Amino acid sequence: MDQLSTSAFLLGAFWAPGDGIPAHLLLLWNAIRAPLIAPLLQVAMAVCSTLSVMQFVERIYMGVVIVAVKLLRWTPEKRYKWEAIKDDSELGNSVYPMVLVQIPMFNEKEVYQWSIRATSGLSWPSDRFIIQVLDDSTVPTIQDMVKLECKKWENKGINIKYEVRDNRTGYKAGALKEGLKRSYAKECEYVVIFDADFQPEPDFLQRSIPYLVHNPELALIQARWIFVNSDECMMTRLQEMSLDYHFTVEQEVGSSTYAFFGFNGTAGVWRIAAIDEAGGWKDRTTVEDMDLAVRASLKGWKFLYLGDLQVKNELPSTFKAFRFQQHRWSCGPANLFRKVVMEIARNKKVTLWKKVYVIYSFFFVRKIIAHINTFLFFCVVLPATVWVPEVEIPKWGAVYIPTATTIINAIGTPKSFHLTIFWIMFENVMSLHRAKATLIGLLEGSRANEWVVTEKLGDVLKGKSASKANKKPRVRIGDRIHFTELGIGAYLFFCGCYSFLFGKTNFFIFLFVQSLSFFIVGFGYVGTIVPSS
Repeated sequence: MDQLSTSAFLLGAFWAPGDGIPAHLLLLWNAIRAPLIAPLLQVAMAVCSTLSVMQFVERIYMGVVIVAVKLLRWTPEKRYKWEAIKDDSELGNSVYPMVLVQIPMFNEKEVYQWSIRATSGLSWPSDRFIIQVLDDSTVPTIQDMVKLECKKWENKGINIKYEVRDNRTGYKAGALKEGLKRSYAKECEYVVIFDADFQPEPDFLQRSIPYLVHNPELALIQARWIFVNSDECMMTRLQEMSLDYHFTVEQEVGSSTYAFFGFNGTAGVWRIAAIDEAGGWKDRTTVEDMDLAVRASLKGWKFLYLGDLQVKNELPSTFKAFRFQQHRWSCGPANLFRKVVMEIARNKKVTLWKKVYVIYSFFFVRKIIAHINTFLFFCVVLPATVWVPEVEIPKWGAVYIPTATTIINAIGTPKSFHLTIFWIMFENVMSLHRAKATLIGLLEGSRANEWVVTEKLGDVLKGKSASKANKKPRVRIGDRIHFTELGIGAYLFFCGCYSFLFGKTNFFIFLFVQSLSFFIVGFGYVGTIVPSS
């Protein structure tokens, strides 16, 4: 009877007393709530709680591995042989292997100079490495700028090649594949890949190449990313928290246990023979880097992550760029999982435990469950329970496990630990896009192969702020307003109001705060706002 009166109260706020529609809706709701809605919602709650447990167990497993690695000092030097490559008076520079440095670009107006300048300063004999700039830019003026930059370093004695294609077939994978076909590339044993905004230190090759030289079973050396603009805005701080956990925990765990992890697409060194044996670059998904890593691993090759080998780069600081990036990073792995899961299961070259790790831990829990369950549980199912009091909410599944999982994630970036609440709210907002992208990838929807290059701002804001210090940024409304976020925010706010008025717990606090997060993103007040020209 109490539920009937509260529902009638809410309906009465929107319809006149004489209107018969609210009464009919109320009768219908009360007729189906207990026998139909409540059981379905209870099942959804049980499923989401189970998935949360799976995520929590995975976090605990990775935490145990990291602690063991630290306590046992299971460093890369203990697992693999490393000796510096030394000059030889008789052999000369030929003692150094030939290295190809590939820099794929696409309209990188603001940052194209960064990687070219940094790689030109690598400490390696100038006749033993070649820089290959793969420019897929579609703007002629940008092409001219990149070509001129390459010419400048060539005049300084750097062996640098500027390559363009007639089309963008295969996007980044296509460019890297074409680059390896060049005659001079065939003389190289190893290939290093840097995106346009990556700036390696001069000793990058000296610290990474020896692992490949002395350990023929290794195919890939992956360096860690560090970010030059992590303090630019709140959004970049929150991104740093997620990526720090990825590198310090996920990549380290994969490297230390099964010598497998997903190649990050840049700041890595590949043995070219391993790329060839794995079938080369393929463009069947938007995560060509992960695709190559999986195929190479199935051939028996091992990977090594070097956490102390760090490469500076830039985080996307506009919400539009970040959203496109997250779509690609969520959709691509799900789509790849769909394509390779049976190939992994049937493989004869890797152990059963490695298959389980790749299929269950790497793909299913981290790339599928993590994205879908976050949105479904915290933004759909839990809020819906305020309308159906018959549903029992297990505190361990709704509070304790998510809290513990969050703390484990957040400790990866100690300097930003005080931002954990903001990180939770923002991650829940982004889970909307990640869940959608994951489903698109699994079902191979129309946007499964959508490739949008992540926009990097470089120093653009410095120039803008100097010339427009006293001007208010002008941004088109269509670029600021995000209706999907506003819709979810309204749903959460409505649930919060109901919980506040008629609920018996303080759940409305979470609902109001989470709805506010969706509203902030929905109205475009997140990330860096670039003034119009």
